[in-house]
Amino acid sequence: MVECVAMNADHASGPPPHPAPVDTRAFRLCLGRFVTGVTVITALAPDGRPVGMTVNSFNSVSLEPPLVLWSIDRRGSFYAAFAQAERFAVNVLGADQKDLSRQFAGIPDERFDGVEIEPGQGGVPLLKGCIAWFECRTRHRYDGGDHLILVGAVERFEQRPGQELLYFAGQYGTAAPL
Repeated sequence: MVECVAMNADHASGPPPHPAPVDTRAFRLCLGRFVTGVTVITALAPDGRPVGMTVNSFNSVSLEPPLVLWSIDRRGSFYAAFAQAERFAVNVLGADQKDLSRQFAGIPDERFDGVEIEPGQGGVPLLKGCIAWFECRTRHRYDGGDHLILVGAVERFEQRPGQELLYFAGQYGTAAPL
């Protein structure tokens, strides 16, 4: 059993304590206990080539105005491209797209090999067959430690019927009603 430890947020009696070093592997395992959907975020690099990566850090922020966010590791292959991109698309994967999730988590130069796409707003690639798409203009960039948090203003979105692809504890799955 891996122990998840919460930091004490009550500092009314004095300055905050120096945080103890975090066991990043244990922290990652603990985070893995939260079920997430699976997305592929796409954009265009400054040279115009498409870039994309599998992401489960996607989240809604606001309905009015419509805003979403996701985060990217500063050490990632496409960090510079996404950090500079004025637009990005969130492609929400369906249960039949597990292989696509793996492909966009794999070798950077092979991510779009054999993938059907169509151009979205500003030419940002949209992956065909997804259960939802959000086309966004980058609105804010925030420091998030070893990640950059990107907030997008949703300009266009679409959905189609289909079962969702979920990720939990290092494995893919789908939801079943209780």
